[in-house]
Amino acid sequence: MNTTIPAGLVKELRELTGAGMMDCKHALEETAGDVEAAQKLLREKGMAAATKRASRETTEGVVLTRVEGDRGTMIAVGCETEPVSKNDEFRAFAARVLEVVDANGPEAADSLEDERVELVARIGENLVVRGAARMRAEEGEVIAAYVHPPANKIGVLVRARATPELARLVAMHVSFANPGYLSRDEIPEAAIEAEREVYEKLPDVQAKPEEIRARIVDGMLAKRFFAESVLSDQAWIHDDSLTVGKALTEHTAEVLEFVRYSLAE
Repeated sequence: MNTTIPAGLVKELRELTGAGMMDCKHALEETAGDVEAAQKLLREKGMAAATKRASRETTEGVVLTRVEGDRGTMIAVGCETEPVSKNDEFRAFAARVLEVVDANGPEAADSLEDERVELVARIGENLVVRGAARMRAEEGEVIAAYVHPPANKIGVLVRARATPELARLVAMHVSFANPGYLSRDEIPEAAIEAEREVYEKLPDVQAKPEEIRARIVDGMLAKRFFAESVLSDQAWIHDDSLTVGKALTEHTAEVLEFVRYSLAE
């Protein structure tokens, strides 16, 4: 026979946990009205639900940024569907992630794991903190951020020696062009050699005299691999007659680091 649970006790547990009314009622029934035990039971059920849903893709969600003074912060929180990405509870959780990361650094996002698990149980979808980054500018540097509207699922944070306006243009470029590297120096030699081997085996290259093949392959690396993967080699989206590197040189500017999050990728 089920224990009769007063409505006030159900309301109290709901306020403590944020769980649904029926979930609170059932938890109290299972624990004979023990609020502390019911809280524990709801947490355990939430963890089970989160584990069950953990393999589901989170290609929706939101990227949030904050730039104040010499500090910039960006977080990406993913969910499964667009309606949930607009849900007030989901948005409040994302804002909370931004707050703790801005105050205490990227690792601080882990401190919200219990809150994330409880929200998964309430909303019924997998929710994941897909990324968290914080940058601090030194003297002569700026931080800029860009989140691509209207979906707000792609965001970029940039630290540069540049004007704030130029740094933001770079962030917009990175959101669109998705470079893998800041400069050629960052590319592992093994990755370059793997590309080189692919080009060397192309019929068009094999048909050329052996003494000029290496030069042809070098040109292919520059026009294909580097021009697609390296920020400084990419065509500047704001003026495709320039590379990003040349555009920065014209303004005596330099990009020092960038982070890009895209929930759909």
